[in-house]
Amino acid sequence: MLRDGWKVHLLIPKENIEKIQEFEQKGCKIDYIKINSHGTNPCEDLILIYKYKQKLIELAPDIVMTFTIKPTLYCGISCNKLRIPFISTITGLGIAVENPSVKQKLIILLYKMTFKKVRCVFFQNAKNKYFFDKHNIKIKRQKLVPGSGVNLDAHCYEPYPEKDDTIRFLFIGRMMKDKGIDELLAAAQRIKEKHDHVFFDLIGFCEADYKGKAQLETLHKQKMINYMGHQDAIHDHIKAHHALLHPSYHEGMANVLLEAAACGRPVLASNIPGCQEAFDEGITGFGFEPRNVDDLVRAIEKFIALPYEQKQAMGIAGRKKMEQEFDRQIVVDAYMEEIENILKNKHQ
Repeated sequence: MLRDGWKVHLLIPKENIEKIQEFEQKGCKIDYIKINSHGTNPCEDLILIYKYKQKLIELAPDIVMTFTIKPTLYCGISCNKLRIPFISTITGLGIAVENPSVKQKLIILLYKMTFKKVRCVFFQNAKNKYFFDKHNIKIKRQKLVPGSGVNLDAHCYEPYPEKDDTIRFLFIGRMMKDKGIDELLAAAQRIKEKHDHVFFDLIGFCEADYKGKAQLETLHKQKMINYMGHQDAIHDHIKAHHALLHPSYHEGMANVLLEAAACGRPVLASNIPGCQEAFDEGITGFGFEPRNVDDLVRAIEKFIALPYEQKQAMGIAGRKKMEQEFDRQIVVDAYMEEIENILKNKHQ
């Protein structure tokens, strides 16, 4: 879009400064908005809707694209009021939506209101799409895409680490319960007790409300795991490891699995929508049941037992799968088609 001369404004919370700087360097304009992602205070949410509306009046965009639940619902409501066309992407449901409750009913009602006038909704996995159909959330136009896809050039194939009798597993993501960190820490302890040549490296921010933070720090001091905090140059970290672990409870489509596979690394991930699409069982990786330490340990042990050459072959197969099914250009083309259709109809 920037290459075509469009002005691109990002309305985002001020969290990942490095990523924000990257967008600014590319020519995007950045505006900040405070979002309490896990908050349930209705007054806060009403203020958020008001702020979205004021910012949209100020910017007067031709099209708005929303991602994640609160921006999709509250910015979408504001777009409807101002008659601004918008496109939404469902990047996952989250526990509040997946589990039956009063909160779930309220969120479904908000989706029904918001999506009455949405131009197109992109789903990143089939189960999320099924949830919306099942709950009669009517959407005039919708598309299923392979997540955000993966940039095959930025995440090029890397030769497998040389054989040196060690096995290094990598986790990349936020340190929080929903990412399966509790199970990963428990599994790492059990594996380290039997295999002192196996190492676990964890990369990512630790959420302020993560109750396992003390355990994380203790295991780091005991050298059961190596917690590295936030890191840049993720590709370099992926290529230094033998496999990626992702024990998440729910996902839209786990980008880190796509990036690891594109790099030529096997992936071990939860058997859930948003993860299971990213690997072929026994060919490019192994799956395990979420929230299940025993099954996670089983999958890790299974990978450890593989001959070096089979681990290497898994990585090569994963790269081929990404090239065939998850090239980011597929996703970019799908979005651009919708954007161009909206603009064409708008100017007729």
